[in-house]
Amino acid sequence: MMRIVVDYDRCDSHGVCADQAPEVFEIRDDDLMYVLVERPAEEQLPLVETAVRGCPKLALSLREK
Repeated sequence: MMRIVVDYDRCDSHGVCADQAPEVFEIRDDDLMYVLVERPAEEQLPLVETAVRGCPKLALSLREK
């Protein structure tokens, strides 16, 4: 199982991840990005992978367990 890892020092909350996978990532009213699902289901992985690749600050990664 894969888990999402965020480097919050790099994350600027651009929202690309939330646009790509809104059921997994969210930008809240405080303008910060939140991971709603740390361990995405298999069917969510394609969208999460797209979000990881699209992060302009390279703040997201996927790791096993």
